[in-house]
Amino acid sequence: MLSQEDIKLLKRVGESDNLKSVKTTMAKAHFPAPFHEGLEYSSPARGTWNIVHTGMLIPESHQIFVCALGCLRGVVLTAAEMNALDRYSSIQIREENVLDGGMEELMIEGVTDIIHKLRYRPKAILIFISCQHFFLAYDQNLVFSVLRERFPEIRFTDCYMIPTLRKSGLTPDQKMRIQLYSMWEPQPFDSKQVNLIGSNLQTSPSSELVRMVEEAGYEFRDLYRCRDFEDYLNMAKAPLNLVYEPAALMAAEDLKKRLGQDYLYLTFSYDFEELEQNYERLAEKLQIRKPDFAAERDRAVQAIEHAKELIGKTPIAVDYTFTFRILSFVRLLLEYGFHVTEIYADAFLPEDQENFEWIRKTYPDIVISSTNRPAMRFLHDSETCRNPGVEFSKSQKILAIGQKAAYFTATDHFVNVAESGGYYGFDGIARIMELMEDAFLHKKDRRTVIQRKGYGCESCL
Repeated sequence: MLSQEDIKLLKRVGESDNLKSVKTTMAKAHFPAPFHEGLEYSSPARGTWNIVHTGMLIPESHQIFVCALGCLRGVVLTAAEMNALDRYSSIQIREENVLDGGMEELMIEGVTDIIHKLRYRPKAILIFISCQHFFLAYDQNLVFSVLRERFPEIRFTDCYMIPTLRKSGLTPDQKMRIQLYSMWEPQPFDSKQVNLIGSNLQTSPSSELVRMVEEAGYEFRDLYRCRDFEDYLNMAKAPLNLVYEPAALMAAEDLKKRLGQDYLYLTFSYDFEELEQNYERLAEKLQIRKPDFAAERDRAVQAIEHAKELIGKTPIAVDYTFTFRILSFVRLLLEYGFHVTEIYADAFLPEDQENFEWIRKTYPDIVISSTNRPAMRFLHDSETCRNPGVEFSKSQKILAIGQKAAYFTATDHFVNVAESGGYYGFDGIARIMELMEDAFLHKKDRRTVIQRKGYGCESCL
């Protein structure tokens, strides 16, 4: 039964005055975290990837999750929704497994039983362990050494479903990107091979980044181009890894340490000069002359101007799930006259600090809204979006960029893209403008679209 204090707390979460703690203006916001941490709420916008989606990028692999039944519910639903149950198995940890000290035996015999019952023999198995393993201090080296001895033809790697790590050290997302390449082994380098690592979504082949590598005579490799597990292992032959997702930087560091692969971080950006600098650095690394991307740059400008003419002064809300560099993107829109009214984000990347300061100075009244504070649940249910300095009815046309922005503004006019969608460079900017125009002109079924997990993945919903 809830105590009176619990009831008071629940009531306070829904009070309108509490919205002051989840919304602020650029003029009052702090960098890099505008809001205090606390109890968190998760909206039903599910387009971002999780560890199940990411692990499935390894061809001919199988996932085994070892955790309590409550935790298994979410991951099995992810595998089911993406029609990948044939590549997923689980081992349930029960109370007796915790009390009798037999965690190692449970895992060894459980994994062995699963392998024998599979209708195919996977080339690799990703074993996901949970918080309980850390609490019990189980012998992980023993588990994996026994499994490798029993099944020498299978590669095993350890992966982690540990939400307690979200606020300290490497996040589960960062750790997953490291483990994604953990089965690579040292191989003689192929000087004409270049990898792109760490991206959940395939980078558009029309991007200048991809074209630049291929037109210079190099073989461009990423997980999407791997036909089988052998192709995956052969990515270790590349002397250079390209990376543009911040969450993948530690994976690049790990590969440099383990395999000697150099890496180049080409920060994701919507600033034309920063993109040109990225291409200059890439050209220097490849020892080629940087191509002239004037035509691509002009096309991007024309696409922006065309979108601005169509969209006009329509209020635009942008959220952090759309892109890693949300402030870089917002600044691009503002510089070309778009009417950005609201940014949904709880934290910003260090490389966006200059953009933060520019927006705060130039457009101090733009609203920053939290996405994970509990009071946001009640804001979504309200009849109007109650923002400090910005009030508009939900019957008014709003263009949302990102699923969370669409959810919180209750608009069916939204760009359905997560994690930058693989749209990199001038070509990426032009394509995003086309998506904005389409979203402005045509409605989507918001309730159906945003509940699908893993943007870009197959969905049975």
